[in-house]
Amino acid sequence: MRTPPRTLTIAGSDSGGCAGLQADLRTFFACGVHGTTAVTAVTVQNSLGVTGVHTIPPEVVAAQVESVVTDIGVQAAKTGMLATAEIIAAVAGACDRVGIGRAGDIPFVVDPVAASMHGDPLLHEAALDSYRTELFPRATLITPNLDEVRLFTGLDVTTRAQQRDAAKALFDHGPQWVLVKGGHLWGDPECLDLLYDGSEFTEFVGPRFDTEHTHGSGDTLASSITSALAKGADVVSAVRAGKAFIVESVRGAYPVGAGVGPVSPLWRLPDAAEFLTPGSITG
Repeated sequence: MRTPPRTLTIAGSDSGGCAGLQADLRTFFACGVHGTTAVTAVTVQNSLGVTGVHTIPPEVVAAQVESVVTDIGVQAAKTGMLATAEIIAAVAGACDRVGIGRAGDIPFVVDPVAASMHGDPLLHEAALDSYRTELFPRATLITPNLDEVRLFTGLDVTTRAQQRDAAKALFDHGPQWVLVKGGHLWGDPECLDLLYDGSEFTEFVGPRFDTEHTHGSGDTLASSITSALAKGADVVSAVRAGKAFIVESVRGAYPVGAGVGPVSPLWRLPDAAEFLTPGSITG
């Protein structure tokens, strides 16, 4: 069989399976790429929230990145939860050594995860500056939501016009492209994600669904964009593909547990009944 494109997520584990590297791997699979991981932290969480975060030693995170890229090879990489300034620095160094981001030819999507959707902090305060100085300048694309925009720029975005101001402020920190997501712009009847390359804006507009089950939406969007980049798409085309993917994933979101359920990349797959029917397994 032909080996599919390979992707890498550098992210934390979600024990509930709704977000984090579990959402990334689920999305990679649905997008037809082979997903690999560098685990940065283990979280204790379920549909109700996060009750514990246990970080991986930075040198172990870096070693995972280098081990995967130097043997398996990847065509695109992304970050999720990085937790500490020390892990961010280790990831930046590892990326430089293996050619991820501006140090090489491997596209690098930085999703600056700062808090869970329940508001539980996933990023130490000192790490905000590390993102600005260590990762944003290395990134092909950064994908902050509006809460993360506020943390990194101090701008409280409440209008589409302010999304543009935020994109410009973030671009000044050095990424090649900025995608300011509009899912948290609650007064807007649509969901606008705004892409900026330093000179031109591109708008990606989608419907706003009436559902509370949006856990893992940021991870899923960034992972679907990363998958498209791994297949050779340019940034605008990759974001367009990612936007289409997350719209359907939110449309197919489902409940689990007593709290907030995940968006669902499973919309891309045939129903399980097509694979397993009564009497289809013998022996």
